[in-house]
Amino acid sequence: MILLELKDIHKSYKDGQVKVNALKGVDLSIENGSFVSIMGPSGSGKSTLMNIIGCLDKPTSGIYRIGEKQVEKLSDWKLAGIRNEFMGFVFQQFHLIPGLNALENVELPLIYQGITGRQRKMKAKEALEAVGLGDRLKHKRSQLSGGEQQRVAIARAIVGNPKLILADEPTGALDSKASENIMSIFQRLNEDRKITIIQVTHEKSIGEYGKSIYHLLDGEMDYIEEVIRNKAK
Repeated sequence: MILLELKDIHKSYKDGQVKVNALKGVDLSIENGSFVSIMGPSGSGKSTLMNIIGCLDKPTSGIYRIGEKQVEKLSDWKLAGIRNEFMGFVFQQFHLIPGLNALENVELPLIYQGITGRQRKMKAKEALEAVGLGDRLKHKRSQLSGGEQQRVAIARAIVGNPKLILADEPTGALDSKASENIMSIFQRLNEDRKITIIQVTHEKSIGEYGKSIYHLLDGEMDYIEEVIRNKAK
């Protein structure tokens, strides 16, 4: 079953007086339950593509469908609704609010969904337990390691039961051991909860945790590589 599909996606913008063609006719089809890595050198268009997939930006031209819904021309507030209901985001920088503890940071998306206090705390606690932080609920950002902060960010991404997680360089600020832990969590979420995961990374070893690697070059899809042997959970 196709979860999302992009057809002939172009994205251009002005950098001063210069027109930059960031994406040049990208086609991409992601099946439900996939784990996909997007790789490419700096300037290849991978971050631009991720922003379009995440409904954070709109293509200059082309068609983008999520399920049966065509979304590339929707209003900003409708795109915000799709993000809130359908997607979870994990970034290189963890974006935790310093004054809030882990539980309160994970609760934030549920506030926007209108979920009440007791149920909200229960769901946030379950999400933190799912990433191995059930004993860190009251810890604030300054009391958590980089790997633990990223796990809080993952818990925040999954607390609303999204169908899709978008991860932009999720291990870029972590050491190798913490990176392995984060990628193992992604694999479990993909295999056990059937959450579709799309990640952008510049590290081949991280890209190989996915089942497929999409290589971009100069704003175009260069080639697709199937990962024969996934790393163990």
